[in-house]
Amino acid sequence: MSQFTAPPSPTHGSHPGGKAVTLQFSDNTLLPLLLGDHDRHMVRIEQALGVRLSCRGNRVAIAGEPGRVDAAQAALEGLWRRLERGESVGRSDVEAAIRLSDTETDPRLPLSDLPAIHTRRGAVGPRSGGQAGYMEALARYEMVFGIGPAGTGKTYLAVAQAVAMLQGGKVDRIVLCRPAVEAGERLGFLPGDMKEKVDPYLRPLYDALHDMMPADQVLRRMTNGEIEVAPLAFMRGRTLAHAYVILDEAQNTSAVQMKMVLTRMGEGTRMVITGDLTQIDLPAGVRSGLRDALETLEGVPGIGVVRLDKRDVVRHPLVARIVDAYEQREAAAGEQRREARHARGAESQGAREPQAGKEPQGGKDPQAGK
Repeated sequence: MSQFTAPPSPTHGSHPGGKAVTLQFSDNTLLPLLLGDHDRHMVRIEQALGVRLSCRGNRVAIAGEPGRVDAAQAALEGLWRRLERGESVGRSDVEAAIRLSDTETDPRLPLSDLPAIHTRRGAVGPRSGGQAGYMEALARYEMVFGIGPAGTGKTYLAVAQAVAMLQGGKVDRIVLCRPAVEAGERLGFLPGDMKEKVDPYLRPLYDALHDMMPADQVLRRMTNGEIEVAPLAFMRGRTLAHAYVILDEAQNTSAVQMKMVLTRMGEGTRMVITGDLTQIDLPAGVRSGLRDALETLEGVPGIGVVRLDKRDVVRHPLVARIVDAYEQREAAAGEQRREARHARGAESQGAREPQAGKEPQGGKDPQAGK
């Protein structure tokens, strides 16, 4: 990989109704990797950020509203730094750069000094402002609640932090825990021993583990107990010391189960609880332990609570739009319920008030007329 001699150098100019910036890159041979095949990366940045990009030689000109231009410049410079480090730039990297640079739509983002989780397979960095805050919480707090919709990286980043701490000798083992609750269907009897019965529910955790370390190392560490699968029902009575505990899909725990898990925490232990309160699969009438814990524990010193949202969805772009559509429908349904309650309250109040001009029943003087 060729070494770059200098970062892109911006030159500023005026643009009617907006701002224009030209970035000059130091290596023409790698500029096509930044722009993508048929300039697809450049087109995606234009579409997402509402700017106009044009490339001539080793220069890329950006024009548009000042805030949009700054975001596009930050995205291009972030992708360029990846190329400087010898890393590839693909579609997912472009989407991440757009999210990380677009502070107008995501003001949560701390642009300077972004956190990273370092494993032996490389560094894991944030792909959105919410993920940056989540990673900072994972590094800072001994207990973290990560709440958000599917695709926001709650579980993946928790596993990355667990692997980094295990490989760094800061914990002795990783404990994976997840309630065995079917998502809207009944699977019936599952054959095999306890591990084989629980494995299907823990597959997302295993997938993340295999991204962080080789498969043979995962198997070896599971065999010697450094990585443990702990069924939720069998956690009672244990004290987990010097461990990194991940409770995934915590919205499907009961309040009693949640309290039991949280109180297993021992000396030198870190605990991460992840879940999505919009996907509760508990039987009707059973209160979610995650919701109960948040209402009880939020604000307690030493506990970090991070709420991710649709802006942090890092899967296919359609996933963010799907999450948004469901949120809008739920908001509209909630407004209809509030209006219906208000209407019923008004009708009830009207029924209790005596109608004008009518004497209340039983109000006549029995002696009247005599």
